[in-house]
Amino acid sequence: MARSAAAGQPDAEIATRLFVTTSTVEFHFSRVFRKLEPTSRRQLGRSGTGGSIA
Repeated sequence: MARSAAAGQPDAEIATRLFVTTSTVEFHFSRVFRKLEPTSRRQLGRSGTGGSIA
């Protein structure tokens, strides 16, 4: 999920690829952003933990 976001894929594309709803993707991103405090989706994808998130 983090790699897809860092690559610029919109939430709807990520949701389709993972067979979940867009709101599920948005929910998980909000949780990850709150916990890891990245400044952008690109930074999330480059972080050491970002690669291991789904």
